[in-house]
Amino acid sequence: MNRINEVIEGKGIKQTWLAEKIGKSYPIINGRAQNNNQPKLEVLYEIANILEIDVKDLLKSNKVKI
Repeated sequence: MNRINEVIEGKGIKQTWLAEKIGKSYPIINGRAQNNNQPKLEVLYEIANILEIDVKDLLKSNKVKI
């Protein structure tokens, strides 16, 4: 799962702005931000670069905490 929505909300950025920056439509970005579909690794790197963060900050661990 990704944290795109959490990160952009934390930075006060709109999904429409991000969509424009990476040349994708709002519905595509919204689907990815809501975890309805996962972006390719290359797209995650592009988003991280635009948001000026490490790509690891866009990823959630699926590990179960014990």
